[in-house]
Amino acid sequence: MGRVQDKVALITGGASGIGLSTALLLAKEGAKVVIADFNMDGAKEAAESIKAQGGEAVGIFLDAGDEKSIKEAIEYTVEYFGHITVLFNNVGLTNLQKDLDVVNLDLDEWDRLMNVNLKSVLLGSRFAIPHMIKAGGGSIINTASMAGFTGDAVRAAYGASKAAVINLTKYIATQYGKDHIRCNAVAPGLILTPAAKRNMAPEVLDIFAKYNALPYHGEPDDIGYTVLFLASDESKFITGQTIQVEGGHYIANPSISDFNEWMRKAHN
Repeated sequence: MGRVQDKVALITGGASGIGLSTALLLAKEGAKVVIADFNMDGAKEAAESIKAQGGEAVGIFLDAGDEKSIKEAIEYTVEYFGHITVLFNNVGLTNLQKDLDVVNLDLDEWDRLMNVNLKSVLLGSRFAIPHMIKAGGGSIINTASMAGFTGDAVRAAYGASKAAVINLTKYIATQYGKDHIRCNAVAPGLILTPAAKRNMAPEVLDIFAKYNALPYHGEPDDIGYTVLFLASDESKFITGQTIQVEGGHYIANPSISDFNEWMRKAHN
């Protein structure tokens, strides 16, 4: 208990999945939490759950595609709790119907994903940093993705936006480190959020499991605990980094699973 005692955290996209897990963990460890989400009812419900467990939290509306809404969320956090020391830029969108390969992707969707996935990180940081400087420092954590490191058959816009988040993280860390502001990112692999469970066929989950180094999938708390560490003073000498939380899915020669299967059959 108390790993982030009395820190003030704004979590975007905090009403469900990774954001909700992080909000609950930060509050449990002593942080005062503002949960911001387009789903305002969900954000308020999450805040009430935290308060019922003795924590301090409030839920507010956020449209991560709108500059004014992002600025208002930062200002609300400072007004409500007095300052801000942790910002978790977690909102992200993906669209498998429109975000296709480079030749066929919808260009309007490209613009929408760059605005929400990338520009919201820039704007959240832009508005939070002056307040963090006044507070004596802070920690910014951005949700990237393993899609920012690898290529895929579809989601070119999503992957490009997340690669940009990874590099923007380094720029923020470089430019504001002397102000005692750290900036890091977390790159999830497949995480079994409620949305993933609803939208991914069992066969697709089996494909991911085949190539994981570990014999299980990730859960929202796996990301939440990583963000908790980066928000805490335990990580005070870590900045500009992107921590890959992906079960070892990307660490091996991509043919290793098929090769192992071939070896098993050859010895039977």
